[in-house]
Amino acid sequence: MPAASLFVKVVALGDSLTTGFQSYGSFGNIEISTPYTDILTDRVRRDFLPSSLVVEIDNRGVIGELTEQMLARFSFDVIQLSPKIVIILGGSNDLGWGLDPGEIFSSLRGMYDLSQKSGIVPVACTVPSILGFDEGIPPRKVLNNLIMKHSRKSGLRCVDLFSVLADPDTGRLASQYSADGLHLSAGGYRKVGDAIYEDGLEPIIRSIVEAHP
Repeated sequence: MPAASLFVKVVALGDSLTTGFQSYGSFGNIEISTPYTDILTDRVRRDFLPSSLVVEIDNRGVIGELTEQMLARFSFDVIQLSPKIVIILGGSNDLGWGLDPGEIFSSLRGMYDLSQKSGIVPVACTVPSILGFDEGIPPRKVLNNLIMKHSRKSGLRCVDLFSVLADPDTGRLASQYSADGLHLSAGGYRKVGDAIYEDGLEPIIRSIVEAHP
C-alpha cells in the first residue's frame, strides 16, 4: 500500500472521561475502560481512505486530574507532540471538589489560547451532567455556559456533551449512559465519541483534507 499523502495527529486531553473509565472489576483491581477515542479511530477509518489520509489519535487522559493540572502539562502532552488538533474535556473533577466555575474556565481558556498560539486547532467540550447528585448540575451549567459563550465569541468548535448525554426533562445524566452517576457506560462513551467526531473532529479533518494539494 502506498504511503498516505497526509498525516493528521490528534491529542485527546482530559481526565477519567477521556481515559474512558467506567468502574473497577469485582475485586477492585481491574479497571474497566472504554475510551471515546476508540470510536473516533473507527469513524475516521470508515470515512477516509488510509491511502490518502492517516489520522493518529493520542489519548492523554489522566484519572482524577483537575484542569489546573491539565494546563500545567499542556506543553509536554500537547504542544511538544505537534498535533494539528487537540480535544479538551475537563472540569468534572474540579466541580467535584467544589471549585468555582469561573476558576475552572480560566484553566480551560488557558488551554484554548495555548493551542491557538501554537497553531493547533482546539475542540472545546462541555462537561457532561451527573446522576444521583442534583446539586452538582447547576455549577455544570454555569461552567458549560462559559465554555459555549467563549467558543462562539472566539470561533472555536464546541461539542456540547451535556446536552448529548442529559435527560432533556430533568437535566440529569441519562441512566443509559451512566456507569456510576459520574462516569459513563460503554454506550455513553460511544455517544461521546460520535458527538465529538461529528460536531468537532470530522469537519476539521475534512477542511484539512480539502486544503491539502
